[in-house]
Amino acid sequence: MAAAWSADAVDEMLIFVWAAYDLLRAQLLARIDLTLADKDVERSITMSLEPRIRDEMSGDEPFFVQHERFEHETMLAPPAQPPQYDIAFVWRANERVMWPLEAKVLRNDSAVSAYVADVKNEFLTCRYAPFVESGAMIGYLVSGSTASAFANIGTSLKCKLTTYRPFARRDHKVSDHTRHVPARRAYPARFRCHHLLMPMH
Repeated sequence: MAAAWSADAVDEMLIFVWAAYDLLRAQLLARIDLTLADKDVERSITMSLEPRIRDEMSGDEPFFVQHERFEHETMLAPPAQPPQYDIAFVWRANERVMWPLEAKVLRNDSAVSAYVADVKNEFLTCRYAPFVESGAMIGYLVSGSTASAFANIGTSLKCKLTTYRPFARRDHKVSDHTRHVPARRAYPARFRCHHLLMPMH
């Protein structure tokens, strides 16, 4: 299943995401209430970003995009709820296969703990993105510099974040990891995390 998401398909999706952010900055950013609680800010921005991603797409792609999509593959026994992605690209030929993006509000460039926790506890345990070899984190940066935020994320993850060449002019880096694959599961162990920092100032 992972083979469905070629590098070209991932880059195409990321083009849509960055174009949507440009539209968000131009159309709505000044009206987002950043004084709300982090979860409310995150939800508000993500709800505005997802339809702009969709607007950038032709509709002929082999995937579609959806806000708050459930991941039933890794749901624990009832009454647990399935994991829910902030945004997911869903493969049309097999809708079990999703390429997720998780968003977190970074109040400043050192406030990366919740962001890093999602990488460690969700992506690197295969709870998120079980069928694919990559996924993305989005950091909505309220204040501070993206360079410092990237440095702090790398330090907290104990890994190197490198510039992703197709988006070298963006605040976009990647880190490569070996995941902890649950017993008796054939999920990809190699995982690339895309890190997209989107300034809100």
